[in-house]
Amino acid sequence: MKVVIIGPAYPLRGGLATYNERLARAFKEAGDEVRIVTFSLQYPDFLFPGQTQFSTEAGPADLAIEVSLNSVNPLSWWRVGRKLRAERPDLVIFRFWLPFMGPALGTVARLVRGNGHTRVVAITDNVIPHEKRPGDGPLTRYFLSACDGFVTMSRSVLKDLQALGFGQKPALYRPHPLYDNFGPLKSKTAALAALELPATTGYLLFFGFIRAYKGLDIMLEAMADKRLAALPIKLIIAGEYYEDAAPYEELIRRYELEDRIIRATDFIPNEKVVDYFCAADLIVQPYKNATQSGVSQIAYHFERPMLVTDVGGLAELIPDGVVGYVVPPTPAAIADAVVDFYAEKREDAFAAGVREEKKQFSWPVMVAALKEVAQVKPR
Repeated sequence: MKVVIIGPAYPLRGGLATYNERLARAFKEAGDEVRIVTFSLQYPDFLFPGQTQFSTEAGPADLAIEVSLNSVNPLSWWRVGRKLRAERPDLVIFRFWLPFMGPALGTVARLVRGNGHTRVVAITDNVIPHEKRPGDGPLTRYFLSACDGFVTMSRSVLKDLQALGFGQKPALYRPHPLYDNFGPLKSKTAALAALELPATTGYLLFFGFIRAYKGLDIMLEAMADKRLAALPIKLIIAGEYYEDAAPYEELIRRYELEDRIIRATDFIPNEKVVDYFCAADLIVQPYKNATQSGVSQIAYHFERPMLVTDVGGLAELIPDGVVGYVVPPTPAAIADAVVDFYAEKREDAFAAGVREEKKQFSWPVMVAALKEVAQVKPR
């Protein structure tokens, strides 16, 4: 089968690029011909909240990546769409995560489908965005109406598709596969040494881009709980701020958390991800709303216990009491779980649960779902 994936990839960085590159490898492993079409411009600078959109690491030598789509230049949408329409791939997979991308991706999808052969399937991270803006609905519908079918990575997004009126199109839920591309597991001792952290302290890890919906403020308020203050633990904040850091710094000052916080608030390169996860006792995701999270799938890969909040689809993949905790998004509930984790010495039991649960999150399952929705048999 000839497959094209359209979405972020090298030289862009971040979880979406990592996912798309890993998906391309899964198609290659299945014997398919695959390439990625990525953005020459993903966001205008004034819309991008981080330090840089681009990776400083070497690009993947094993993948065909074409840098040609400009999210704000309609001429590039036409060029990419007309080129793919003429090439007639069997399957084009769009990664959709933000209404802003609706015009570009929707136009390319319409042009490609004009050849009467290519099937267009979207992996929809979100169809209702975490942070709503005027015009979200029409932009999202413009893209969704151009697709033949969808694969979602949470049941909540599947329901959102139905609520938006797209329930008549083929759609499947498949969980987010493991992020197994960050290298093998490391011992906690080796990971702590790599980060130059003492082994006499326990560590909680908040990982990923810092945005309001991810609830770092809730986690900081939980750290202020007197019971947590009495424990020999610290919170590692590992990820780049995608908004103003000042409110979080104010919480750190107000609750006198400075000595109990470790900041790594720059972009974490791929080769360092293993150290942060393997150094941590518990991965914390105190989100205020969510559909699914790649952080959980990194934690599964590195066999780390997790604490997540019961919002959106986040808890679907985290069996409470088996691999960690599912709690309400409140400081008190989070603090209760952390206290239980250390008081009852649950790390080993939860890690064993993670090892068992992770077996279900495979890339071949995702590839099969995309082909099934496309209703195209492999050649």
